[in-house]
Amino acid sequence: LHRSKRRTVNVSWKSNQIAYSNPVEKKGHHRSRSDATVQYNNPGGSLKREVSISSFRSLYLSPGDLTTGRAFDSGCCCFDSDSCLVTSLQKSFLRCVCEASRLTPELEFVRSLMTIGNRLRSIPDRNTRCTRLIAELAMLNLNLPARVWLPLYSSEFCHLIVRIPPNAGVILNSKEKAPYLLYVETVVIDAELLFPASSKLHSGGKVGRELSKSAENLHSADWNNCEIQPKPIYSSFSSISANGDDDDLHKQFVFEKLTICDTLSQMSVDSNASADSREPSALVSASDIRRRLTESLSAPTKQLKHSTEDPSASILSEPWDEKLKRVRESSPYGSLAGWRLLPVIVKTGDDLRQELLAYQILRQLQDIWKLEHVPLRLKPYRILVVSRDSGMIEPIVNAVSLHQIKKHQIADGEANHTLLDYFKKKFGDFNSEEFLTAQNNFIRSCAAYCLVCYLIQVKDRHNSNILLDTEGHIIHIDFGFILSSSPKNLGFESSPFKLTDEIIEVMGGCESEMFHYFKILMLQGLIAARKHHDRILSLVETMLSGSQLPCFRGGATVMRDLRSRFHTNYTDEKLHALVDDMVETSRRSITTRLYDNFQYFTNGIL
Repeated sequence: LHRSKRRTVNVSWKSNQIAYSNPVEKKGHHRSRSDATVQYNNPGGSLKREVSISSFRSLYLSPGDLTTGRAFDSGCCCFDSDSCLVTSLQKSFLRCVCEASRLTPELEFVRSLMTIGNRLRSIPDRNTRCTRLIAELAMLNLNLPARVWLPLYSSEFCHLIVRIPPNAGVILNSKEKAPYLLYVETVVIDAELLFPASSKLHSGGKVGRELSKSAENLHSADWNNCEIQPKPIYSSFSSISANGDDDDLHKQFVFEKLTICDTLSQMSVDSNASADSREPSALVSASDIRRRLTESLSAPTKQLKHSTEDPSASILSEPWDEKLKRVRESSPYGSLAGWRLLPVIVKTGDDLRQELLAYQILRQLQDIWKLEHVPLRLKPYRILVVSRDSGMIEPIVNAVSLHQIKKHQIADGEANHTLLDYFKKKFGDFNSEEFLTAQNNFIRSCAAYCLVCYLIQVKDRHNSNILLDTEGHIIHIDFGFILSSSPKNLGFESSPFKLTDEIIEVMGGCESEMFHYFKILMLQGLIAARKHHDRILSLVETMLSGSQLPCFRGGATVMRDLRSRFHTNYTDEKLHALVDDMVETSRRSITTRLYDNFQYFTNGIL
């Protein structure tokens, strides 16, 4: 028999305090901490009963109730003791032995994200939606850190969520739905099941003695140890300040804090400027001054200007490295080892199973072209289906849509707002090395997505669904209409893929060598895809069986038409002629221009 220490806890109902007595040696079977007993004393002292600590803690559990600060608490008591705190600081591993539910907090966390999306859909006004999103994320942040993770990235690495900056969230541009983007601060760990969650940190960077585990602890925070003494101010969540200090919100209180990072950054700039002024001045010629001013004025902006009509454009166009640095410097958890910032789009009201199918097909084509050494470039993004009408999507960072590029050019008063003008402004002269590299990236990615659009019949290809990243790659998003489905089931877009004069102009024109290289890449990619076409067909056939997805409305004809587009009975010469014909047909397509005009007049998409 094992010897264990029995811990008795005396609870005084008047003082509502718990006092632990000295351990008493007792012979018996070995029990985990979840079997430790608690002795209840009523005010009269005549009634006593013993329950386990896990049962005692379960009295305070409120799964999914964001107002308690314990919505994602599983009731685990294995990481609460002083020895566990020391062990965690020593980077040692701890094992949960109390058998508390590990998946319940995660399910509640995902459910909370979807609930926020459903609430935002019911708000018609865009500005009110943005304000409500900040309030919802601030309430969500009351319950972090917790032993929860982003399932979208869980297969890549183990991590725990420590914070969600409320003011970094933004509503994406959508006419009927309300998808929103948020950035999640996480800490990468070696083994998620064996390591305690990070302790709650205040904005001053101080760490609490342990993670708050009850609603009472939220009100008993020790502010004397903080570098900044907060002044409690009663406020509604709609008036949350933009400084991002959200970790110490306690129900209806919002604590006003100083925004240190921006001030320090400005002081740093000022000090550098003053330091430069103290150095001996160097003689600069007038021609050098004129040249520097010209280069400064002609340099492209890294981030699009903020627009009230589409606030997500400015957020998404910010360079990822700059965003990462800015969020980390302002975060109380930024100094932790393994800190990572993960973006995610939460979408409700749409069935993402077709998006998931498209993602799997793109991954297969990417692997095929890599295997056959074809230099085509795709950017599949992760999709997580939560339910039949909700899920998560991985955002494409360092990229903006062609619509946003054109809108930004018009807002700046540029006389010419073509895609080639944007390339010249961003990457330099037509014959510069940077431009040629970006042009090559553009052609490789454009050829890849043209083949994807042809093989699986991707529709709804307006300029909001086509992105351009900072290296010149074309990236297609939103695969809601593939195979036998199309917008309003009209089948209006009849061309094999979208290939406009603007796109060809970036390649150098129809007679250029780079345009000829584009067609060669398409031919090589089609030959490689035909060689491994069974991998694509088996994937679609598996999804087709018993499916009610709109892309399979055609029934058996879906598989027959998909198989025919691989042209397994064609010679390489006939495939070459087929590619030339598809390129010419797409370039001269009237329906492509009409659909772009339709999107412009109905949705304002340039």
